[in-house]
Amino acid sequence: MANSRAFALVPLLICVLSCHAAVSYAAAPVPAKEDFFGCLVKAIPARLLYAKSSPDFPTVLAQTIRNSRWSSPQNVKPLYIITPTNASHIQSAVVCGRRHAVRLRVRSGGHDYEGLSYRSERPEAFAVVDLNKMRAVLVDAKARTAWVDSGAQLGELYYGIAKNSPVLAFPAGVCPTIGVGGNFAGGGFGMLLRKYGIAAENVIDVKVVDANGTLLDKSSMSADHFWAVRGGGGESFGIVVSWQVNLLPVPPTVTVFQIPKTVREGAVELINKWQLVAPALPDDLMIRIIAFGDTAKFEGMYLGTCKTLTPLMSSKFPELGMNASHCNEMPWIKSVPFIHLGKQATLFDLLNRNNTFRPFAEYKSDYVYQPVPKTVWAQIFVWLVKPGAGIMVMDPYGAAISATPEAATPFPHRKGVLFNIQYVNYWFDEAGGAAPLQWSKDMYRFMEPYVSKNPRQAYANYRDLDLGRNEVVNDVSTYASGKVWGEKYFKGNFQRLAITKAKVDPQDYFRNEQSIPPLLAK
Repeated sequence: MANSRAFALVPLLICVLSCHAAVSYAAAPVPAKEDFFGCLVKAIPARLLYAKSSPDFPTVLAQTIRNSRWSSPQNVKPLYIITPTNASHIQSAVVCGRRHAVRLRVRSGGHDYEGLSYRSERPEAFAVVDLNKMRAVLVDAKARTAWVDSGAQLGELYYGIAKNSPVLAFPAGVCPTIGVGGNFAGGGFGMLLRKYGIAAENVIDVKVVDANGTLLDKSSMSADHFWAVRGGGGESFGIVVSWQVNLLPVPPTVTVFQIPKTVREGAVELINKWQLVAPALPDDLMIRIIAFGDTAKFEGMYLGTCKTLTPLMSSKFPELGMNASHCNEMPWIKSVPFIHLGKQATLFDLLNRNNTFRPFAEYKSDYVYQPVPKTVWAQIFVWLVKPGAGIMVMDPYGAAISATPEAATPFPHRKGVLFNIQYVNYWFDEAGGAAPLQWSKDMYRFMEPYVSKNPRQAYANYRDLDLGRNEVVNDVSTYASGKVWGEKYFKGNFQRLAITKAKVDPQDYFRNEQSIPPLLAK
């Protein structure tokens, strides 16, 4: 791809916009005898239910799908879509689903890379609980806390916080279009990861509907259950209705910079230095890299002013050549759309749920513990200009995210991690995927010697079915099949997650191809 085009589209490759159709939909008629749908309409208004036979069903299903690969007819689609407006609707959906042998999958925002929140690879009767209508954000600035519904997008959370205080923030994902429910459930990290860690470790309470249809909070659930829902992956342990989070202080002014460097301008040498410097910087400074074509874009956010940042950069990373001309000073809240969409973005872009960018896409991830040799970085840029090449997004760790013990949350990628890699590839027509898909597989294979080992780790929110799929025996996902992919996401925490699953959902009602399987006592 041409560098100018790639540079302009990079934020959209990772943070595609969501969709919210502002129209009213007609629900399917109630059947004469009670089946799953008949059970639902006793407790949920019919206008919130969409049968597969409804003419509006395709629109409702598609409204937050961001990866067009999963929109095709061969995907197994839900029998019904339920769009609850309160927790009691979710409870009723679970009770009716259990009664009539219809499983539930749960969708909050749609960034689900493999689409498992709204599709099934195996034929089965399931419905989708789409949380799109549950988006409340209630901020208590004095207590520095907020309650946020799972269906809200991160941009709506950030906007709600900023309306109440210009000096409070929350350390979740970079992209404002990500659904809160999915982001928090798998960990959630962004430009504040080095200062405040991941979203999940800053969750202080939840409201969750369990596999029996009971509404629980921290005080009424076990400590293991509360631990599991904060980073153990979405859907496995119930449907999280809302999250209470601690809000964290940021200064009135932060400074953002974006410095692109081509290979000819020394990108290889700079990345080679960055991988050592970035994880060791003060926690107020985050510098990530987006590498595409022959270019590396160094994107930084500093919790302070340009006057303080420039001497810090001159001391810690002089090779980058950062100076006052690169500084963009702003309140923290304005840094979110700036990083996502660029200088012309506004705060109202944080509330935009209209999706016009729906590429076909493939994603993978890695963790790096040892510096990648300089010669390999040169080879990586050769890969990035090959036909079908994607991009690499690299987030440095260290500071707060690495200081937390591995077992504190299910998210285990902590001490010793230098940086995380996300491989992103996309194309715009169904027939054009051969080269990008091959590049993704080949690039992932090429990187194997230089990333984490035993297991080769991955980030749960960058879901990748190439890592493995659950096998179902006697209507329960097997622990052995889940362990294959599960230890890559969760390392030694996977077993505790599976033991917890056996306690809260032993019949494996909440499941998908990469849900936590129950480790049942023999």
